[in-house]
Amino acid sequence: MEPQSQSMTLEVPLSLGRYHISEEYGFLLPNPLMPLLDCRFLKSYREQRLAHMALAAITMGFVWQEGEGQPQKVLPRSLAIPFVEVSRNLGLPPILVHSDLVLTNWTKRNPEGPLEISNLETIISFPGGESLRGFILVTVLVEKAAVPGLKALVQGMEAIRQHSQDTLLEALQQLRLSIQDITRALAQMHDYVDPDIFYSVIRIFLSGWKDNPAMPVGLVYEGVATEPLKYSGGSAAQSSVLHAFDEFLGIEHCKESVGFLHRMRDYMPPSHKAFLEDLHVAPSLRDYILASGPGDCLMAYNQCVEALGELRSYHINVVARYIISAATRARSRGLTNPSPHALEDRGTGGTAMLSFLKSVREKTMEALLCPGA
Repeated sequence: MEPQSQSMTLEVPLSLGRYHISEEYGFLLPNPLMPLLDCRFLKSYREQRLAHMALAAITMGFVWQEGEGQPQKVLPRSLAIPFVEVSRNLGLPPILVHSDLVLTNWTKRNPEGPLEISNLETIISFPGGESLRGFILVTVLVEKAAVPGLKALVQGMEAIRQHSQDTLLEALQQLRLSIQDITRALAQMHDYVDPDIFYSVIRIFLSGWKDNPAMPVGLVYEGVATEPLKYSGGSAAQSSVLHAFDEFLGIEHCKESVGFLHRMRDYMPPSHKAFLEDLHVAPSLRDYILASGPGDCLMAYNQCVEALGELRSYHINVVARYIISAATRARSRGLTNPSPHALEDRGTGGTAMLSFLKSVREKTMEALLCPGA
């Protein structure tokens, strides 16, 4: 059984493994198709994660009916009941989430080979062909690029506890490099994903039934509830990576953005959410650096913030290409399917995309510390 969503008691030094975070793969589920032989508890957890992924994929395919016509309004009990049961056991909502689409949905073709797209394959798929495969696997590489940053974050927290400026400086330098590697990994999206296919095909199957004009009342889960239920679709905001970096760096977003970001934490595995909550109550990195005064750590902190701002700027450019520009081309071709166009100014998670992303970037850059502080 997955730990409950409330924050665990903060223990020091912090351990990634305690939150189902891998030292090698980060938030990715390690080797999803490989059975665990050493721990019955973890084997059960892995099997439930894989079951949730499969049920979520079937649900999205059923609701959106291969992207043709209007979405289904009722999920039949034969699918709804087992999906909700598995979801409750895991502490996840009964809809496709980032954990399903990315964290659990990858495998190596050659187990001994590198973690590169040429040696990776997805486990489940939707319409979208090679562009869908590229979208998922590039995001897997983004998650993998974050692993050194997660380790650096833990190292930095321990350095604060031990009052070790040298160790903290090393951790901050590693975090900056990791954030820059994430940006480079994200850039591979342009090599593997066609914007028009993403916009007109793929994102339909990532759309949920909350804040979605195509499904204004939600979806009935037959045999579970008589009234329709509303859940947000998959979103990059359901990745725990940037949440973790924000918490460590002490970046505070505006009230509206925080509301959405915290709601997206309910779509994460509860142990990952607990990790973020524990980071929030941990000793403040910003306070420590401010108390230490000008120096190498303050400069390294600012470099981390700048790298994170650059990553968010790059993400805005990706969104502009894959959604805003693609929507314009779709309209010019006179496409009539209403499903993607109903969401053209909103993310699959249901938020107004560009205003949200720009606000998040702005608040990131506001976190820079004055060298004379």
